[in-house]
Amino acid sequence: MIELCALASGSNGNCYYIGNEKDAVLVDAGISAKQILIRIYEAGLDASRIKGIFVSHEHSDHIRGVRVLSKRLGVPAWFSQGTFDSLPETERPEHANIFIPGKAVYSGSFIIHPFLKNHDAAEPCSFRLEHDDWHIGVFTDIGEACDRVKSNLRKCHALFLETNYDEKMLWEGYYPYSLKQRVASSHGHLSNNQAFELIREHAGPELVHVFLSHLSGENNRPELAEALFECLTDRFNVMLTSRHTFSELCRLR
Repeated sequence: MIELCALASGSNGNCYYIGNEKDAVLVDAGISAKQILIRIYEAGLDASRIKGIFVSHEHSDHIRGVRVLSKRLGVPAWFSQGTFDSLPETERPEHANIFIPGKAVYSGSFIIHPFLKNHDAAEPCSFRLEHDDWHIGVFTDIGEACDRVKSNLRKCHALFLETNYDEKMLWEGYYPYSLKQRVASSHGHLSNNQAFELIREHAGPELVHVFLSHLSGENNRPELAEALFECLTDRFNVMLTSRHTFSELCRLR
């Protein structure tokens, strides 16, 4: 059995739990270590199973709790070299390991497949996690879905997928024009529509569970993302994540 939970998901902080009966990993730790541990406990999960923290890139909503949480749990935090080099000295964990994009890493009983993506960071990566022939993707902070994203998506049984913004809300909203351009650029974020098209066109036959993730608090609303994906619920179990609390727990058996 594999348990999946978004402990936090949004532009204010991100942390994703993937675990089995013995081992678990976190992808990103963008809220405080204290809040991550509280949410793990409240979700009925086990922090003692965590063997590593895998960091997608250096933006604060993905690294805020990494240093403290790595020390408190006594587990390594994993970074690409570019991401690690971009961290302020005060944010670098004592237990830091470097992965190479495109090369698999073992963490407990999980195989982690990091791969490069399009985002405005030093060396940003997304991840596909593998255990007992199950494949789970954590695909957020993607400006444009490249071939690496599409090929990894085709292998996934479950997926945390960025649905960051509603295009109408973004362009009619209060953000400065330069920031709107950045969000909508090929190195920004996936809109609801872009995520929908990605899933519809490139999901593999094994994909069952889709978590709508990393929603903007200013340029999206959960009901908008959910309504767009409604027509795909005959193919997928579509779930929402939250900026404020942990998500529904999903179990793969």
